[in-house]
Amino acid sequence: MEPPVIFVGIDVCKAQLDVAIRPTAPSLAVANDKAGIKMLVKRLEKIRPTLVVLESTGGLERAIMVALMGAEIPVAMVNPRQVRDFAKSTGQLAKTDRIDAAILAHYAEVLRPEPRALPDQVTMELRALITRRRQLIEMIGAEKNRLSTTSKAVTKRISAHIRWLEQELDRADQDLDRSIGQSPIWQENEELLRTTPSIGPVTSRTLLAELPELGGLNRKQISALVGLAPFNRDSGSLKGRRSIWGGRASVRSTLYMAALVATRRNPVIRDFYKRLTAKGKLFKVALVACMRKLLTILNSMIKHKTCWSETFLRTTT
Repeated sequence: MEPPVIFVGIDVCKAQLDVAIRPTAPSLAVANDKAGIKMLVKRLEKIRPTLVVLESTGGLERAIMVALMGAEIPVAMVNPRQVRDFAKSTGQLAKTDRIDAAILAHYAEVLRPEPRALPDQVTMELRALITRRRQLIEMIGAEKNRLSTTSKAVTKRISAHIRWLEQELDRADQDLDRSIGQSPIWQENEELLRTTPSIGPVTSRTLLAELPELGGLNRKQISALVGLAPFNRDSGSLKGRRSIWGGRASVRSTLYMAALVATRRNPVIRDFYKRLTAKGKLFKVALVACMRKLLTILNSMIKHKTCWSETFLRTTT
């Protein structure tokens, strides 16, 4: 006898986890703390769901996700916007924590998103360091903007805070160096990535931490994962503009800056950019195409464990 097909949706809040179980079990709620998570995992271990789905909520979901993965329960994290669009498509316009959990369970049953693999502890730490570095840069930028418009009464305090933030940024970079040094594979991959003109430490480390699939997927898959695959908007005789959306925003933002530099310093990307603009492509369209080409190149380099080489690129990309 085959085991029952069960789907679970978990709506994550700071204080509570609302849980919906399809098709028959009643909904429930537990505290979003160690005791509540332990209780929920034990219950799910008994019913062995086919898939658990929860939304990305900026870090609040991390504890329950790690606990589920540790119990070998398949779990997928999905984009909240996609879930909201799914809810609207089913006619569900109301929004409460309990309703959201039910929508997530229904989403799991209908769309069956791919379960995520549990990252190792070193990868999780590297991601945390990358995120903290990004936060420090944003805070430094915000304080510098305030410094240009504030009164003399608080100028010294803001300047002192900027100096402290810059020291924290230096320490974050040192921590990143140590974290990369713990893994021979990461060291090797970073060295490969850094041989590419326009790829610096920020881009290489963001890719290592937030795009571990690099080198393991084909060019179409990796582009779609990052959110650089163009989507059609055609209907009948109407031909709409192709556009990109979704994917991993932090990786895409980093690639944007790398591609911008590459249009001036990377011979392959520079020539590609010039060909596109010569055909009348708009700046943003041409730059997104350069981002996609750069990502494809990096993916191929990691896959084949090969340094930057124009000869190699002509045969693999």
